Amino acid sequence: MNVFRLNALRKCMADKNLDGILVTKEVNLYYFSGFRGDDTTLIITKDKALLITDSRYKEQAEAEAPLFDIMEQKEGLLQKTAEEIKLLGCKAVGFEGNALHYDDYAALVKNLQGIAFNHSVHLDVLRQIKDADEIRLVRKACEIADIAYREILDFIRPGITEIAVAARLEHIMREAGAEKTSFDTIVASGLRGSMPHGAATNKLIEVGDFVTMDYGARYQGYCSDTTRTVCIGQATERQRQIYETVLSAQEAALAVVAPGKSGKEIDLVARKRLAEDGMEQYFGHGLGHSLGLEIHEEPRLSKFSKCESLQPGMIITDEPGVYIPGWGGLRIEDTVLVTDFGSERLTKSDKHLIEIQ
Repeated sequence: MNVFRLNALRKCMADKNLDGILVTKEVNLYYFSGFRGDDTTLIITKDKALLITDSRYKEQAEAEAPLFDIMEQKEGLLQKTAEEIKLLGCKAVGFEGNALHYDDYAALVKNLQGIAFNHSVHLDVLRQIKDADEIRLVRKACEIADIAYREILDFIRPGITEIAVAARLEHIMREAGAEKTSFDTIVASGLRGSMPHGAATNKLIEVGDFVTMDYGARYQGYCSDTTRTVCIGQATERQRQIYETVLSAQEAALAVVAPGKSGKEIDLVARKRLAEDGMEQYFGHGLGHSLGLEIHEEPRLSKFSKCESLQPGMIITDEPGVYIPGWGGLRIEDTVLVTDFGSERLTKSDKHLIEIQ
């Protein structure tokens, strides 16, 4: 598996006329080597792959990163990294400009006199198309999130706090096999529903509230992301109308997800449907994003998306919402796999309006 990833990285290196690349971002350490740890660097050249770590991780790295030569540092990670780059005879080395802290960059420059260390490379782009193993792990993370939704419906009731709902969701996911959550669980009820990323609070859930829950499971490093909104008690006519508008926008966008579609094109489908019911002005964020080892990855689906063409193997979210200050709001979200001829919804829990009596 990691052979293909290293080959892709080496092609990137050759395309940029570099003879080495330094990897420091934690998720990319794992993606290219298989090693899950921190305080580590990778140095990849045309014919060498080094993993530099300390005594805490040496045995683990030897087991998890068989394609790499494991080097133990004893006097400082950056110093050892610079030493190995010089020993490899590198003349021009790329680094992750979106991940390497300035102080660390400055220290490396100081120790790499005579080596061109001024080429920032964006390695995250190599993770956009997921392989079969990655899809399997995201699928499992989505299954765990679906279990949590089914069980939380029996837990939510008037008089409990948003924090209690968030804690219960997280507990269910851990029991179902998640190593942790994908991100801080969002639970926003009543008027707080107008805040798209309203963190759970001690607010009591009341009859008549919409309760929006945005949560995800992380399974063997890979994330899921789902949002469901339920009503406590019988929904009002306006709640029903707005819910159906959001749901139809979400499903309209889902219906056009396919290879070759652009991020702007799919985002526009959802916005047009919301506009038909006068709700587009209450939808301020993008329609979706990719996910994998990180909860927010490229490509994005939005008015400003740079994605010209979705490809099979990409995983995205589809998450329109309506947020009305002084009234509340809701969002409906699925994690979606782009397939050869269309898409597959990986989060499969019910999206129809549920009224909890």
